[in-house]
Amino acid sequence: MKKIIAVIIVLLVAGLALVYLAFPGALYNAGMKMARKSAGLAQKSIKVDSHVIQYLEGGKGENILLVHGFTGEKDNWTLFAKYLTPSFHVVALDLPGFGESSRIESESYTIQDQANRLDRFADLVGLKTFHIAGNSMGGAIAAKYTVDHPEKVLTLGLFDNIGIWECWEKSDLQKVIDQGGKNPLFSQTPKDFKESLKFVFVNPPPAPGRILTYLAKKQIAVKAFNEKVWKDVKDKGKVYNLEPDLAKIKNRTLILWGDTDRLISVSCTEILRKGLVNSQTVIMKKCGHVPMMERPKETAVHYVNFLKHGVRS
Repeated sequence: MKKIIAVIIVLLVAGLALVYLAFPGALYNAGMKMARKSAGLAQKSIKVDSHVIQYLEGGKGENILLVHGFTGEKDNWTLFAKYLTPSFHVVALDLPGFGESSRIESESYTIQDQANRLDRFADLVGLKTFHIAGNSMGGAIAAKYTVDHPEKVLTLGLFDNIGIWECWEKSDLQKVIDQGGKNPLFSQTPKDFKESLKFVFVNPPPAPGRILTYLAKKQIAVKAFNEKVWKDVKDKGKVYNLEPDLAKIKNRTLILWGDTDRLISVSCTEILRKGLVNSQTVIMKKCGHVPMMERPKETAVHYVNFLKHGVRS
């Protein structure tokens, strides 16, 4: 009997090793499904104008809408959402042009365009009023949405957001671009992808090499489209400058940042803090650009405390 059990264990291990080596994507997707289930999230889809949008939804309570950043996707929020769904109804979408949502080359993906789509999405999924939080590009979209629809927004969460283009200090990303270097957000090889993680995280979430290669291939496959979106967001005449709109935002706002963000300088928080009349600032030590991925539990604690206890003086 012991020999039979030993053989079964060996076969199981060999099977997992084969899946890992031959089908890392299947292993990654299975892991994400488990993470979503643990967070109480289910994947759904909906047609919004010409786009099909994939999103995650789960939990009960007040609504929270989560908006990912450039090159991101809905699962950027999954581990973070695990700590929200016991008390809140959470929706995290793949913005049009990202993740599993549709990519339409002929359409524009400016901050204003995405904020408009976000409003139609929220209506179609039944979100009348909600807390909204966004990371990076998603933060600028969430802020623009709040400017346009303040009556729908219970609170605003800005996590390392873009939109403040003249921060007091330049980020490492801006210095690289100014010097004519290659933008680390656009990966051409698996090696590029691994290097980009050093820009995004202080301590990247652990992942086996084959999984990292799979994720790198996903990013490489959409590089051209990401460059199109980047151009839409940064194009002169279309670029959204949040700074003049700060005074229009009266909604309670959480400004949350990693102090070691290499993509957007933490000095931007001072401009946000001074411009937002009803805000609270949290700076996470030794943390990078996507705190909800790098330290999901700690980030969720800050966010839930903000939602439940309001702005501290």
